[in-house]
Amino acid sequence: MAVCIEVIAKENYPFYIRSTPTENELKFHCMVHTSLDVVDEKISAMAKALVDQRELYQDLLYPTEDYKVYGYLTNSKVKFVMVVDSSNTALRDNEIRSMFRKLHNSYMDVVQPLLQPGGLHPVQGL
Repeated sequence: MAVCIEVIAKENYPFYIRSTPTENELKFHCMVHTSLDVVDEKISAMAKALVDQRELYQDLLYPTEDYKVYGYLTNSKVKFVMVVDSSNTALRDNEIRSMFRKLHNSYMDVVQPLLQPGGLHPVQGL
């Protein structure tokens, strides 16, 4: 089970932060932003090596003693970062991928209606 989920913009500022328990939110926020360096390194390595960039799942980014941080990158460079409890050994890699796909689909369901028909510019005032 995820203890923290963050949606981060292309420019690395948070769109959405949710954590349980809420008293650890700052700790999780710092953990997530530390892991963004790993995402940036993976992006630049893929660009230099001309690797297939259709793989959105970024794998394990930042393991700690108590938590594991996983990442997912959309085509528009929005990042989803999930922190899970390290003691949850039943959680497999394909389940993490599935959770990210569901999160990505939910994100698109929310964002898609907010985009103007003529382009990718958000509706004014949002």
